Amino acid sequence: MLEPLRPARLAFAADGTPFSEEYGDLYHSAAGGPAQARHVFLAGNGLPARWRGRARFTILETGFGFGLSFLVAWQAWRDDGERCERLHFVSIEKHPFGAQDLAVLHARYDELQLLAQELRAAWPVLVPGLHRLELEQGRVVLTLALGDIAALLPQLRLAADAFYLDGFAPAKNPEMWSPQLLRHLGRLAAPGATAATWSVAAPVREALREAGFRAAKRRGFARKSEMLVAELAPRRAQRPAPAPAARKALVIGAGIAGAAVSERLASRGWDVTLIERHAAPAEEASGNPAGIIHPVVTPDDSLFARLTRSAFFWQDIEGRELRRGGVLQLARDAKEDAAQRALAGYPPEYVRHVEREEASRLAGVEVTAAGLWFPGAGWLRPRGRVGSLLARCGPRLQTRFEQEAATLDRGRGDWIARDARGAAIAAAPVVILANAAEALRLAPQPAVRLRRVRGQLSLLPPGRLASLRTAVLRGGFVLPPVDGRVLTGASFDLDDDDPGERVESHAGNLERLERIVPGAAAGLDPARLEGRVAFRAVARDRLPLVGALAQEGLYGAFAYGSRGLLWAGIAAELLASLLEGEPLPLERRLAEALDPGRFARRAQGRSSLMSS
Repeated sequence: MLEPLRPARLAFAADGTPFSEEYGDLYHSAAGGPAQARHVFLAGNGLPARWRGRARFTILETGFGFGLSFLVAWQAWRDDGERCERLHFVSIEKHPFGAQDLAVLHARYDELQLLAQELRAAWPVLVPGLHRLELEQGRVVLTLALGDIAALLPQLRLAADAFYLDGFAPAKNPEMWSPQLLRHLGRLAAPGATAATWSVAAPVREALREAGFRAAKRRGFARKSEMLVAELAPRRAQRPAPAPAARKALVIGAGIAGAAVSERLASRGWDVTLIERHAAPAEEASGNPAGIIHPVVTPDDSLFARLTRSAFFWQDIEGRELRRGGVLQLARDAKEDAAQRALAGYPPEYVRHVEREEASRLAGVEVTAAGLWFPGAGWLRPRGRVGSLLARCGPRLQTRFEQEAATLDRGRGDWIARDARGAAIAAAPVVILANAAEALRLAPQPAVRLRRVRGQLSLLPPGRLASLRTAVLRGGFVLPPVDGRVLTGASFDLDDDDPGERVESHAGNLERLERIVPGAAAGLDPARLEGRVAFRAVARDRLPLVGALAQEGLYGAFAYGSRGLLWAGIAAELLASLLEGEPLPLERRLAEALDPGRFARRAQGRSSLMSS
């Protein structure tokens, strides 16, 4: 079941210091929050000196509060002419504040106003999980882990250079400081990692020692005589996998998957060569007129639901690309209706249940059932999205259109993509396969089986359903007019290679349309409809394959099925983070669910069980 977030309540002590009624403790010293953050966390970790001249620096904080320590670190980074190229700040918070309360709290700190406004502008909807916010054109990255630290800290994958051990006092919130919890710091620490905290409680010192840190007391802030600083003992250091010396990659496939990967790598300074067999990008499934972006919710908050939620909240789609007109997901039967009505714990700005009458008002047409309303969801044009992503790559992107990679060979440290005649197209130490079902032709993975899916869309005649205002789903889907034409569909034909439009597929789309909007298909002849056929690839568990393949330097970003527009952004960020050794944007269990090696591990597990 989903554990809903319980936002913090706005409260102040008698002297005006922000105060938690739940824990009976102050959010920071009465002598000043920003000054305390500079003394304890920045200076206690040797910052800003330690990040100077580095490509990347990562801070992990155990209690975000309302973001003062983050804002102070961001300001220090901004003011430092020798700052690191990219600052990652990962912070966990069980009871986040809403954006309106943040505005009240931030108004108290004049020196941080501009940054606080930018933070609030990017503030996420308060649902559990990891939320990655890019600031300073991606040079400052805040990853908010919203939920209980006991559940989230073991799920983080990163190598922290500095730890901010914050939170309410151990006497007020002992679970947050337990040795069982803090021992994870050793696993999450980069070589030479440091830690700092205002607490000098004996259990905290002992927990740090058990985690592999050497702790010492230093002068505390204001009236607090002591604070704690610590350094990781070298024998416990765990070095992250380094990025390749030459930050160059080949990306094969110029659909939404390949375009997203290209943009994420280019944003980190990689040189990318994009290879595409067609004369232009987005010529296959990404060439459809429009596609829907929406998450999935389930009563048990399944793995699939958590993955789609993380993908949905990846803040990477520009306003002109996505029409956030909302999406209605109607119940298909009585069982699904009951499940939708039983959903709880989600904020209404994410999803809420609506009766049929309200659903019809939202849609602008009469619909057939009650359902779920996702107000922040919507639809976009895939070609436009692909074009925007490739444009953002700038001069770091080279394209090789009308060139099909027939084989991949390993040369002297580089992979070489060759055409059918054996001529080299391009070479690089890293290759990312983003070409759907064709990926396994270039790099067979014995444990992986993909199925090809034929999908046919139908375009209604001009003027039909002109009043439709939002995308509606019920088995199939229907979209508001795109260039004056309503789009509906789609067929799901497994292992069907027919590229031509079929009358029976149009007929099936009209049947699905009738189950969404009664009477919408009346008088339409399937034989006279126009449409489009595209092919997608799906894995057995219907999840994408994102990450390292069995061969060194070879990675995958494929098998997105019918959710390519949803998966592409977060998958590309995950892949780029893996290649760079950065904090992952997904919880460990979610990243593992996308790992291409999952099928081989499952096969090994079954084999071990059979032989035991």
